[in-house]
Amino acid sequence: MEPGGTRAGRPPRLSREAILRSAERILLEEGAEHLSMRRLAKELRSTPMALYHHVRNKDELLLLLLEMHTGEPDGTELPREPRERLLAAARSLRETLANSPWAAAVLAPDARVSASTGRLVTAMVDAAVACGLDRERAVHAYRVIWHYTLGELLVRRSRERARRQDGDTPWERAVRSLDPDVHPVLARCGGRLAEDATTSDYRRGLEAIVDGLLRPGAARPLLAPPRD
Repeated sequence: MEPGGTRAGRPPRLSREAILRSAERILLEEGAEHLSMRRLAKELRSTPMALYHHVRNKDELLLLLLEMHTGEPDGTELPREPRERLLAAARSLRETLANSPWAAAVLAPDARVSASTGRLVTAMVDAAVACGLDRERAVHAYRVIWHYTLGELLVRRSRERARRQDGDTPWERAVRSLDPDVHPVLARCGGRLAEDATTSDYRRGLEAIVDGLLRPGAARPLLAPPRD
């Protein structure tokens, strides 16, 4: 490999497939924050303008990558009971995103959705309405669940990256160094605090969030208009 990350030999022939492969490599090895059309063009020893003949912009590039990894809706039947349907759609969304290490980071800044994730988002909002929420509160409930799900995945990926680089995370080092005289409760929980969250932890947290959102009056949007 030549200095600056480019590869020796003939430049690869530009195609949408080659662009997607290189973009995914950058996402996997460098992180979503380093992916740009300029960086991708450098990787392919081309120019940003040449890339635009194959993808309109970075947004289209990211959507194509999401479609490639999350795929089309699989047609799995969700439960009929509204609360169970809401929980099942959220769990399926998490599983879909967990299959690609970079998907959560790509989705976090805004509301990109693939065909598969779009189906699940629709199912979540419709299930929340069927649980008795009005449309505004149903959308609010979906956003809370969406942020919880993305946050859980981002924390997990960040922890994995830190362990690959340093063997542990700053949080784990901080927990081990707690003074039991100053933080007696946290010190007693230290081992548990440093443990990895599991899928069952996500599901317990999801159920608590959903039950709270569905409680009468609990899913009111944070910026509700003032009453006269």
